[in-house]
Amino acid sequence: MRKNKFIRGTIILIIGGFISKLLGMVTKIITTRYIGDEGISLYMLIMPTFLLFLNICQLGFPVAISKLVAENNKSNKKIVFSSLSISFVLNVVLLIIVLLISPIITKLLHENRVLYPLMAIGLVLPFVSISNIIRGYFFGKEKMFAHTTSNIFEQIVRLILIIFVTPILLKHGLVAAVTGVVLLNIISELTSIVILIFFLPKKVTIKKSDMKPDKTIIKDVLNISIPTTGSRLIGSIGYFLEPIILTSVLLKVGYSNTFILNEYGTLTGYVMPLLMIPSFFTQAIGSALIPVISKGYSDKHITYVKNKIKQGELFSFIIGISVTLVIMLWPKTLLRIIFNTQMGSNYLRFMAPFYIAYYLQVPLTAALQAMNRAREAMISTVIGVSSKIGLMIILSSLRVGMYGFIIAGISNIFIVTIYNYIKVKRALNQS
Repeated sequence: MRKNKFIRGTIILIIGGFISKLLGMVTKIITTRYIGDEGISLYMLIMPTFLLFLNICQLGFPVAISKLVAENNKSNKKIVFSSLSISFVLNVVLLIIVLLISPIITKLLHENRVLYPLMAIGLVLPFVSISNIIRGYFFGKEKMFAHTTSNIFEQIVRLILIIFVTPILLKHGLVAAVTGVVLLNIISELTSIVILIFFLPKKVTIKKSDMKPDKTIIKDVLNISIPTTGSRLIGSIGYFLEPIILTSVLLKVGYSNTFILNEYGTLTGYVMPLLMIPSFFTQAIGSALIPVISKGYSDKHITYVKNKIKQGELFSFIIGISVTLVIMLWPKTLLRIIFNTQMGSNYLRFMAPFYIAYYLQVPLTAALQAMNRAREAMISTVIGVSSKIGLMIILSSLRVGMYGFIIAGISNIFIVTIYNYIKVKRALNQS
């Protein structure tokens, strides 16, 4: 029964992920054609900061709530409302921090036009946080249809907003358009929240006592979420530092700011999105694995857990290798069809085969989190990010253009994947 539920949940997530990704790519195409290469480059400069704060505001809620709900030892209502109380305090603090540090980041990026887009990030965070808390509940219940439906509607609303709002904002300048692209996430996330609420049990009554934060549950949530967030946070900090360090090093060795902006924008705006297509599906597989492995591991069903991890790896490999072959065979065609450009085709063909290791990494990380080994995942991220930044500085100093950045990123992927595999295998053998 649980086996069928896992496979069914995974299939729902993969199909929903495909539809959401397709809608996301259409949105990306339209956005790119509206704001152009320069607008995309500006947007990609703020993206590391955006992702850093997105990871902080989520605080590992989906994983923590999913795990606690799956174990079925506590009141689900208490888990959700206690998490919301943490979220409220966190997001107030984050909004203040974003507003204070945006001028500093603007100076570090050597680009004055990113100030308002950076400040807009703080307004988006609370909505992302709430939607992720509710998603965590559905993941724990292994009800993947609600998550999939909310994602699809979120993408549809974002697409409609981009089509109708962006041309209006462009009349006020490129900065207004890029800022608007950030702020439109508020409406799309709000749509997602409404859809998720619609799927909540209708007959359940919520009392005032249910809404009161429970200190024990808050402690349990934080014990799981902080190590989980630590891993993502370290990765996000590394990503946040990337453009700052890369820009500084390349400027120092003689590259122009225009070259750096165009090439970094090409890599992160065109090449990476194509390479990351399978990651949406592998993330879905990882989300489906967490409650299943968590329950099986707590019940000491180690053989069952091993089989689930193998299934997750197999699904991820099949999806990853299929997309990789397409990318390697037709890089220029894909770039032209999707982004109306051929910029970055050489980068795309070079990087594609190495990213198979990244697709295999996601289920391994999910397994570590489900087996209470989030700390190990965090350590692997620290090692990977540290090696990536160090290698990026060294190679970029050798005047190899963006290939120093690319090789450092590939090294990070292999280090983290191998480390996580070793730790998962050791955890299972010790049980």
